[in-house]
Amino acid sequence: MTTETTRGLRATGAALAAAALVVLGLSTPAVAAVLIDPDAEGSITIHKFQTPNIPTGLPNDGTEIDGSGLTPIAGIEFTVNQVDVIDLSTNSGWEDAVDLSALFDPADAVGSITGAGYTLGADLVEVTQADGTAVFDELPVGLYLVRETDFSGQDPAVVTPAAPFLISVPLTDPDDLDNWIYDVHAYPKNPVADVDKTVLDAGAVALGDAVVWTITADIPNEDATAFRINDDLDARLDYVSTAVSLTGGTPALVLGTDYSLTPAAAQAGGPEVVVTFLPDGLLKLTANPDKQVIVEITTTANAIGEIANQALIYPNQAAIDDPAPLTAGGVESKWGAFTIEKLDEEGDPLPGAVFSIFASEADALAETNPIELGGQTTFPADASGLVTFSGLRYTDFADGEDTVLADGAPAYRTYWVVEVQAPAGYELLAQPLEIVVDEVSTPVGVDLQVENVPSNAGFSLPFTGGSGAMWVYALSIGGFAIALTLFLVLGRRRRNRA
Repeated sequence: MTTETTRGLRATGAALAAAALVVLGLSTPAVAAVLIDPDAEGSITIHKFQTPNIPTGLPNDGTEIDGSGLTPIAGIEFTVNQVDVIDLSTNSGWEDAVDLSALFDPADAVGSITGAGYTLGADLVEVTQADGTAVFDELPVGLYLVRETDFSGQDPAVVTPAAPFLISVPLTDPDDLDNWIYDVHAYPKNPVADVDKTVLDAGAVALGDAVVWTITADIPNEDATAFRINDDLDARLDYVSTAVSLTGGTPALVLGTDYSLTPAAAQAGGPEVVVTFLPDGLLKLTANPDKQVIVEITTTANAIGEIANQALIYPNQAAIDDPAPLTAGGVESKWGAFTIEKLDEEGDPLPGAVFSIFASEADALAETNPIELGGQTTFPADASGLVTFSGLRYTDFADGEDTVLADGAPAYRTYWVVEVQAPAGYELLAQPLEIVVDEVSTPVGVDLQVENVPSNAGFSLPFTGGSGAMWVYALSIGGFAIALTLFLVLGRRRRNRA
């Protein structure tokens, strides 16, 4: 290898090392008039602000910025550990720091450091105060790992943990390149995330119809180290499928390339749905921080009840390790039943009637599109005159909300019951029955008593084959005979006179 080639490689390596240090917040020391004092002590002041509240373009070079007008976050615990042994009072120590920066993995901060042959010093723990700062002072010169280790006192819908990072004490002063900053200020990116969970079931009528749960989650405003969504479905839900996308649909997210999914196929009995972003997908999230992740889980309800559903979102590796997920939900889909009791005119149970149920009055009047429940569209009353329609979505609750207008008037679909076959000796119901399925109707018991009217409202009709008719026939025949006899007698007398 020639001398020129060796020099070129060294120059390239130095440039790459400098770039790596800048990425991690480390600065290579400039040729300074004042060298590092190995006996000096410094400090790390961590400032915790809501990220969307911080204007872009502000410096992040170890110096302090004007935080007026920003929203501080108090009560966040940080842990700082010195990386042993990297001596930043020597040039070789800075070279070691550069080498470690290439191996450092925020998703496995401790493991990537110890895996490189280093150890970590004692935990130094501080909690951010009302102004959002946590101060670690009396620190010896060295390289430090900073981790956000507890934010349990905060609303996870607002604050999620920042990714771990490395920082050196001191740093070259960016405003005075022949000097060092021993009191270093850090502004870790704080992904302020929002998540939302909705359900779409207004079009569902009976058990087995599609119920779609949609999770919408912000992408943290930082390099995505991990992103996972867990949705443990209720046992009363059967899993059908999952679709994953970004708002607007672009860039497209590809199953197996950008994310993994379990279960892979339809499954009964409330499985846990897990969407885990893979490296390619994480790059797409990082490149599109202003978009949101949308996960649509299609299910069907298999049993009645008020079925709640919530999801857990892990927006980065720190949230997985803690674990400290964001919670989305719990929205509900509500399913119930309605029981009718058939009675005779004396108020006694009346078996033998058969009913169908419809989702609209128009369908009921036309007897079209009957609702199928349990594989049948007709429902006979049992020996006690009872018929139960089980597996209908609540009529006063749809898409996760009460469907009632501001003035209290109902604004929801009701169901309509038609008697399609009457008991023997009784009339059919002349009109459909309008019913409401809700938390009142669903428990076991009779919700509506319906009395059937005897045929012809109880009045007897004349019957042409009965005994009364025989008297009519007899009288008619007798009258005819008398008339015929008179006719014959009168005719004979007229002939005799002639």
